[in-house]
Amino acid sequence: MMADGGRTPDTLRGDAQEAVRSLRSRISRLSDDSIDLILRDARSHYAWTDKPVSDDMLKTLFEITIQGPTSMNTCPARFVFIRSEAAKDRLAKSLKAKNIDKMRAAPVTAIIAWDPLYWHRLDFLFPHDDRKPLFDGKEDYAQDTAYRNSTLQGAYFMIAARAMGLDVGAMSGFSNAIVDEEFFSENGWKSNFLCNLGYADETALFQKLPRFEFDDVCEIM
Repeated sequence: MMADGGRTPDTLRGDAQEAVRSLRSRISRLSDDSIDLILRDARSHYAWTDKPVSDDMLKTLFEITIQGPTSMNTCPARFVFIRSEAAKDRLAKSLKAKNIDKMRAAPVTAIIAWDPLYWHRLDFLFPHDDRKPLFDGKEDYAQDTAYRNSTLQGAYFMIAARAMGLDVGAMSGFSNAIVDEEFFSENGWKSNFLCNLGYADETALFQKLPRFEFDDVCEIM
């Protein structure tokens, strides 16, 4: 069987394995500073400078995010970037009062959403095996898969943004129903969470809140 421009599955598999070997030969781990930037010393931000986030940066951010793994490569997440004042006015209808100013001050607010019909694209996303029957007529399973994996993709999005030098501030204080009615009444997408995006004004930060120790929440069995 031939695939992908006439190359055989064995050739494609070999190319993929060699790509991973090549990557590992170039870099085996991130530096401690890089890990600090994306997670260890990263913070959720609530105030923003007016430095803009360009369309090219948003496209690059998506291109990094979409490479993260999902179940059966389902890629159910959808992203809507709110930047114009008109779009912010629409989004503000859904927000709790304390979150409106945060959203309006951010250069961009991303709606992390998911498409209930994501599995219809599995012929493209998972071409080597027909997995559509796993989802067809199984709404609970399809929704559970979509919500879990779009949340996972939202986490990739936040880490990728930090890796690019951007700051993020995720928000769940909003009405999903209002967002879905305002932005997704035609395509049927479902909102998961919101994420402010830009360059933070760090003077609004307070102390970092506590985290668990390993022995508090982990077991090795």
